[in-house]
Amino acid sequence: MINIDKFKISEIPFGERRTTFKPNVELYNYLGEDGFRKIIGSHYDLLVKSEIKDIFPTSDEELDGAKKRSADFFIQRFGGPEYYKMTRGNPMLANRHLPFKIKPSGRKVWLDCYRQVLSQVNDVPENLIMDLWNWLDEFSNWMVNTPEEPKFKLGFSLK
Repeated sequence: MINIDKFKISEIPFGERRTTFKPNVELYNYLGEDGFRKIIGSHYDLLVKSEIKDIFPTSDEELDGAKKRSADFFIQRFGGPEYYKMTRGNPMLANRHLPFKIKPSGRKVWLDCYRQVLSQVNDVPENLIMDLWNWLDEFSNWMVNTPEEPKFKLGFSLK
């Protein structure tokens, strides 16, 4: 297990798309398909209870589909079979997420759920989990498509 405090969430400016970190395909050798599916499933189980739950499916059937698609993407991205490409085509995830208002604050909630899940992973070298974290931290900003609403001195915001 890794201390959850090691998973720092970067403040990335809205609209910036960094590519400093690449997926370390060695992680797939440790986790395999089942390990990735377990991590993704646990992540979604936290998301549907989080403050951003409204952008996730509410029925078990739809949630299972979302978990499968997400796990398929991660499995492919980390060197496993190209399930996502075979069933959905090229990922183009930023475009696929456009129907949802994803703000920087939502990104932080999404990442916090991953912090909780990844801190519980056992039997995987810490450096590989941290490689995954660093990639997730950058990658997550690619999905942010809505800036935070401006806050004014009087304590109200535009809606």
